[in-house]
This record gives sequence, structure tokens and C-alpha cells, in this order.
Amino acid sequence: MIYNTKRKALVLPEYGRGIQEMVDHIKAIENKEERNLAAQSVIKVMGQMNPHLRDVADFTHKLWDHLYIMADYELDVDSPYPTPVKEEIMRKPEKMRYPNLDVAYRYYGIVLQDMIKKAIDWPEGEEKIALIKSTANLMKRFYLKWNRDSVNDDVIWNHLKELSNGKLTKPDDFELTDTLELIKANNLTNPNQRSSKKNYKPGQRKNKRKTHSR
Repeated sequence: MIYNTKRKALVLPEYGRGIQEMVDHIKAIENKEERNLAAQSVIKVMGQMNPHLRDVADFTHKLWDHLYIMADYELDVDSPYPTPVKEEIMRKPEKMRYPNLDVAYRYYGIVLQDMIKKAIDWPEGEEKIALIKSTANLMKRFYLKWNRDSVNDDVIWNHLKELSNGKLTKPDDFELTDTLELIKANNLTNPNQRSSKKNYKPGQRKNKRKTHSR
């Protein structure tokens, strides 16, 4: 009995060993016309294995690329698409550079700091005031996710003034959303933060003894 561990490793295991053996057989066919017919037949079988992807753009193109990959790019057939180049397929992507984030208060995050910059550059008017209000309320909500108890609104306005270098201040006659309201909203969006205690009264036993009538 031959175990798979002793066989040749599969290039694309999702297609199985049967498809890989078909591809190896195509490479051994000497007549090019027969190779073309065999390749088209294998492409059809590969497509039938993934019927849910038939509507995906360039699905057939991907099948032909996979056929060449399983053949180790040593397949002389007439493909309706450009032949993939091994060096390009195997080329490793460049390393992503992590941005150097300078966040004064991490619980606000970099996105909120970008919102503050946008608000600074926004033309004066009602839209800018509305943006300041939304940003301040969002700051308060984020702050309450970090400190779940309470926060003084003056702290939020001072942070907004600091992060905007004094360019954004509290609009006249405006109050932030109530703290309890935001805490409730945070609990609804984060189910894991909810208390596991439900309708439990002090001194009440969880498992009541059954009473039997005499």
C-alpha cells in the first residue's frame, strides 16, 4: 500500500491527486492537438469542482493559470490567456511599512485624530460646527469604552482643544450626549461587556429545593 506521504507533494492540494495525475499525463502527450484537447477537458473538470465560482470574474483565466502551475510551467498548449511567468507568480510581495503613529490618547485612535484635522481645515459655517459636535460626541463614546464609569464633559472639550492645537472649541449652547446613554449604547455594541448577572437578588439561592406535599 502506498501512502500519500511517500508520493509526490501536490502543488495545489485543493484539486486533489486525480487532477494532478491528469496534468502530468498531459505533459507526457507528444501530439500537440491531443494535448490541447486533454487540457481543455481537464479545465472543464476543474471548473466542475468549483461550480459556485463560475460567476466570478476571470474564473476561467484562473483555471488556466492553475493548470500551468500544477504543470510546473512546463506545458506547451494553446491557452486563450497569456502564459503565466513563474518568476512573477513566485515573487514575494514587498514588506508593508507600518505607519509611525503619534497618538496622544490611544483610546481615541488615529481615525478620530484624522477627523479632528478635517474639522480644522473645514470652512467656517454650520457644517463645521456639526462636525465638531459629532467629533466631540464620538470622543466621549470612545473615552467611555476605555473608562466605563463616567467622564466629565470638560475633559472631552479640553482634549479636543489640545488635539486641535486650540483651533476647535466647544460650540455655544451645546451639550454632549448624556453619559448613561452612551454607556448603554456601548454595551449594546459590545455584548461581551454586559454583566452576566440577570435578575439576581442578594440572599436568593440559585437552586431552590423542591418542596413535597405531605
